[in-house]
Amino acid sequence: MAGHNKWSKIKRQKKKNDREKGRLFAKLGREIAVAAREGGGDPEFNPRLRTAIESAQAENMPNDNIERAILRGTGDLPGVDYEEVTYEGYGPGGAALFMECVTDNANRTVQELRHLLETYDGNLGRDGSVAWMFDRVGEAWLDGERYDEDIALEAALEAGADDMRREDDGFRILTSTENFHDVCEALRDRGLELREAQLAMVPKSTMKVEGRQGERLLELLSEIEDHDDVQKVWSNFEVDEKALQAMESS
Repeated sequence: MAGHNKWSKIKRQKKKNDREKGRLFAKLGREIAVAAREGGGDPEFNPRLRTAIESAQAENMPNDNIERAILRGTGDLPGVDYEEVTYEGYGPGGAALFMECVTDNANRTVQELRHLLETYDGNLGRDGSVAWMFDRVGEAWLDGERYDEDIALEAALEAGADDMRREDDGFRILTSTENFHDVCEALRDRGLELREAQLAMVPKSTMKVEGRQGERLLELLSEIEDHDDVQKVWSNFEVDEKALQAMESS
């Protein structure tokens, strides 16, 4: 998973761009609206909404934007009727791709994603074609420069986490989906501020994608994540350092 987590670091750096921020706020707003529609507009009784709001706040999304997204989700403000859909496929080198989308037109979204994948020598697969390669888990990140590793590990395990490991500049905490929100709350109660928290698709094993295929795979992932309807994309790749450096400098 090392290559994919380095990709996550590159994505965080990209978010500093104003244009990226605008696209990010739109996606965060969709997640908030869907969460409010599914579980109500009170984050105290809607763990998904609470997590969505905290993710938005971590990205400095204005509170007015958050409130409007909640009201659109609950129907108190007019808005677009979104649905959640997932798509599965393969990218360059055979890397598996699992894409989570929120869209107002699923037919448009699938057509655009199919075209995008085919442009990069990939293809869209059937439902279930790659989902079996991943485990659904809770994933939270702590700043590795801000917190002591022993203190973080003790807090994570006491909170009910399954595992914690250091990766690059942070501590990655893994939980079951059932315990995810309770673990996040327990960590916050201990005074630990989460850098990110989400339900993630973690690959059961990884595959190497090297050379030009690795570079094209990263280009494809960047294009997919820039798509307005795509909330998250998960993959099982590892690429060489050269490909990551090329993407980081682009």
